[in-house]
Amino acid sequence: MRADTSVRTSPLAAWTDRLADLAPALTAAERPFLTQLTVRASDPVAVARMGEALGVAFPADPCTATRGGGPFGAVEVLWLGPDEYLVVAEPDRRVPVEDALRAALRPARGAVVDTSAQRTTIALSGPHARDVLAHGCAIDLHPSAAPAGTCVQTLVARAGAVLRVDDAESGAFTLLVRSSFAEYLAAWLSDACVEYRAALS
Repeated sequence: MRADTSVRTSPLAAWTDRLADLAPALTAAERPFLTQLTVRASDPVAVARMGEALGVAFPADPCTATRGGGPFGAVEVLWLGPDEYLVVAEPDRRVPVEDALRAALRPARGAVVDTSAQRTTIALSGPHARDVLAHGCAIDLHPSAAPAGTCVQTLVARAGAVLRVDDAESGAFTLLVRSSFAEYLAAWLSDACVEYRAALS
């Protein structure tokens, strides 16, 4: 018996309905199969060239993210470390984005690595998104401390995740979590949301 590997299955495919049931307290939806490329580069000229190639400048400040549109559609660049970035684009853009980044990086030293399968993405919003995250995340997500564009690597319910603040005022966040922890995190979100769902029912 051979497994059919022609059909991709996202890490949270079985959780679609259960995540939808968290509304209206929390809107949680997986955005599967996004292109994700980890970039290591310290040469500021090369970093600027890569931003020009994508049509969105790489973040200049730690713990921030940038987004924009260019020849590859919507692209986000997340600061992960002093010389480490995560480039996120729509699904199936890996090859052209990777080629463009590699060309722009040369001749500087660095690396562009496809990590698309490493993490899946969960978009969170709703009136209690910040409250739910506060149950398992030590980051202060008040808009005054974490404005839109904030991007940090942290633990959410003890699962390593990249957390990006999309809209601080309305409470919209994106979590990028390792695929192997995605179901655990979905189960935790469902449990942490119980009291808020009850209050709104």
